[in-house]
Amino acid sequence: MALVLSMKTPLYQLHLDAGAEFADFHGWQLPVQFDSQTDEHHSVRYSAGFFDLSHKTIIDIVGDMAQAWLRTMLTEDVANLSPMQALYCCLCNEDGGVLDDLIAYKVSSNKFRLVFNASTREKVINWLQSHLQADVKLDLPTDIVMLAVQGPEAESKLIEALKSIHVYMDVGSLPRFNAMAQDDWFVSRTGNTGENGFEIILPAGQAASLVGALLQQDVRACGFAAYETLRLEAGVCRYGQDLDEQHTPIQSGLDWAVDVSDPDRHFIGRDILYEQIATGTAIHQVALVLRQQGVLSSGQPVQRAGVAIGAVTSGCFSPTLEVSIAMARVNRPVIGGCDVIINEQPFAVEIAELPFR
Repeated sequence: MALVLSMKTPLYQLHLDAGAEFADFHGWQLPVQFDSQTDEHHSVRYSAGFFDLSHKTIIDIVGDMAQAWLRTMLTEDVANLSPMQALYCCLCNEDGGVLDDLIAYKVSSNKFRLVFNASTREKVINWLQSHLQADVKLDLPTDIVMLAVQGPEAESKLIEALKSIHVYMDVGSLPRFNAMAQDDWFVSRTGNTGENGFEIILPAGQAASLVGALLQQDVRACGFAAYETLRLEAGVCRYGQDLDEQHTPIQSGLDWAVDVSDPDRHFIGRDILYEQIATGTAIHQVALVLRQQGVLSSGQPVQRAGVAIGAVTSGCFSPTLEVSIAMARVNRPVIGGCDVIINEQPFAVEIAELPFR
């Protein structure tokens, strides 16, 4: 049997020294938690925490035809972006199935930066290369770190942390879904935990200094257990569970991330997505809340009046709401409530709105 070596982010040893517990995530050794998952979750909700996202796939699209090419690849129209603006969108196959979801940044007129998930790295790179135009180039930056600083106090604490290491970037002036660059630093503001938040891409050799400065400002180091509960509370889809190649963005609650307004923009998957937006689709996403004791989790069947109508795609106990929450994919409209089968027993759940509040 071939030996498979786990990949580690440049901050692995720092996390190990801080007492992090690790788990394998698509070949990466990532910190699951440093101390208490619940405390890490609450730190982001009520103060500030940071996550190491260096396992993410970052691809720079370069060339005079970069924008024109991306308009044929992504569900959103990058022509609507001004320099250093960003948007959330999907990369789809010909059937409208989601190959991955991503953040796309317009760095300049001839350069875009795409941030994908780690789990789809090989698939996404191969897909883009197989559709690449001769006058467009893919660059994959190396020896970099990506940190997400999230929470209601993220702005003030990040500003002080940057000052302490003599990095002077006016991050407080950044509107949501905008970015700024200085030297080899790239700072954006998307906040995918549902809180005010920043994403920082910087040279790996400078990352330990930033981590130390953040810790000095009482920004808590957080693992992916807390990231999961935070993103689900915010109603953010996870690829491989809430999104996959067998379902379209419309069937996964992401119709707002699909732009079919320009009839001359023929991106991959457009025809089926246009049809589903125009006429609807039987399969759709719902949000669920379980008020009684029990934990909702991926794969549990969803029923209505004893008839199977779908399954939970993501679920967890919400530390903020102190109830179990989930997203599910169902094949018919559900008003009021339905049942989720937990350990072969039906549990009544309510239909909720996203994000969970």
